[in-house]
Amino acid sequence: MPDHAVSSDPAVQAQLDRLALLSPGADILGLERIAQLCERLGHPERKLPPVFHVAGTNGKGSTCAYLRAAIEAAGMTAHVFTSPHLIRFNERIRIAGTLIDDAELAALLAEVLEISEGIAPSFFEVTTAAAFLAFSRHPADACIVEVGLGGRLDATNIIAEPMICGIAQLGLDHQSFLGDTIEAIGAEKAGIAKPGVPIMTLHYPDKVANRVGQAIGAAGGEWHAKGGSWDAVAYQGRLHYRDSQGKLDLPLPGLAGHHQAQNAALAVAMLRKQDRLVIPASALRAAMGWADWPARLQHLRGGTLVEMMPPGSELWVDGGHNPSAGRVIGDFLRSHQAPGRPLHIVMGLLANKDAGGFLAAMGRLSASFHMVPVPGHEHHAPDDLAQTARLAGFEAHPAASVEGALARIAAGGSAVPPTVLVGGSLYLAGRTLAANGTIID
Repeated sequence: MPDHAVSSDPAVQAQLDRLALLSPGADILGLERIAQLCERLGHPERKLPPVFHVAGTNGKGSTCAYLRAAIEAAGMTAHVFTSPHLIRFNERIRIAGTLIDDAELAALLAEVLEISEGIAPSFFEVTTAAAFLAFSRHPADACIVEVGLGGRLDATNIIAEPMICGIAQLGLDHQSFLGDTIEAIGAEKAGIAKPGVPIMTLHYPDKVANRVGQAIGAAGGEWHAKGGSWDAVAYQGRLHYRDSQGKLDLPLPGLAGHHQAQNAALAVAMLRKQDRLVIPASALRAAMGWADWPARLQHLRGGTLVEMMPPGSELWVDGGHNPSAGRVIGDFLRSHQAPGRPLHIVMGLLANKDAGGFLAAMGRLSASFHMVPVPGHEHHAPDDLAQTARLAGFEAHPAASVEGALARIAAGGSAVPPTVLVGGSLYLAGRTLAANGTIID
C-alpha cells in the first residue's frame, strides 16, 4: 500500500511528492532496484559501521530499541533505520542517536531521486538508500537496521556483511508477499542470514524451526536459537539470561507486556555474541529501563486526548495489527485490567489485515469496541469492523474518529474511570500520538 508520508517541512515535502509521483503505487520486493541505486551512489551500504540486522513479524522494532539503548548506555553511538514512522518521516533515520534534521533529509532524498532515472524504485527503496547514504557520511560505533518487509528480498538485505543478525517473533502477516504459512514466512525472514555471520533467533515450533534452519543453512549462516546456545526466562520479577559467557540477572524491561522480555533477551544475545563492541553487563541492565519504542503498549500520561477522559482514566496506544499482536494485546489487557474497571478498545485496521483473526486472537475480554477509520489509508469500514466484532461476541459500535470515540466513552457516565486502548494500526497509532501532542525525539 502507498505510504502517504507527509512532512511539515516544505523542502522535505517537495521530495516526498516527487517520490510519490516516481515510485510504483504498491509494495514491491527484490534486490535489483536497491542494488542499482547503491551502485550509482558509490555503494554506501559497504561503508557502514558494524551492522546489527533485525527481522521478525513482531518485536523487531523493540529489539532494535534495546540494542540502541545498550549501545548508548555503554557510552557509544548507533545509527538506526526503522519503519514505518509514526508522526514524522524523520523517525526512520536516526544518525548517531539523533533524528535526521529536515535539511539533510531533503538533500538526501533529492540526491537519491536524482540518480534513480530508469530504476523506478519503491518508496522504501529510496528511503533505504537515503538512510545508508546518511550513515556512510557520519561516524558512529554501530548501525542498527530493521528489515522492512520479510527479509530475503527486502531492500535492507543489500547489506552483504552484517556483523550479526537476529530474528524476533514470527507470525502471519503480509501473506500476499511472504507466503500463507508461518513456516514460509519464517524462511523468508531467515533470508537475511549471511555466510559465517551469527544469526540469533527466538525459539520456534519444530516445523517453523526446521524451515528457518534450512534457510539459514542454505545461506551459510551460523544459527543460534533460544534454548540452545543461549536462553532466557522471566521469573520472580527478573530476566534471567545465560549463554557460553555465563549468566546475567537483569531487570525486567520497562516497556509494557510480558513479550518484551523475549525481545530484550534477543537483543542481549546479539550483543553478547558479537565481538566488535564492548558492552558491559551494566549497560545491558540499564538498557532494560532505557529502551523506548513508541506505540507499543504505550501509556499516555498527559496530552490533549488524555485530557478528554475522566480523571483517573488510562489511555494506551498500540500499533499491533496481526493475530500474533492481537494475542499480546489480549494477554496484556487481561493481566493489567483491574476488576470492575470498564475497558474500551478503539480500533482501526488497514484493508489488507485479517480483522477476524486479529479479534479472535485477543481471546475473551470484557471490552467495548469502537471501530474507526484509518485516515489516509485503505481501511476496513468501521461498520464492517463493528459487525465482525459482534460476530466474535464483543459489544461494538462504529465511530467517525478516535476523538469521537473518546468523547463517546467520556460521556458514558461510568462511575469508575475507564481504561482505553487505541490500536489496530501503526498509522492510526501515529495519528493518535500526534493528536495527543506526544513528541517523538
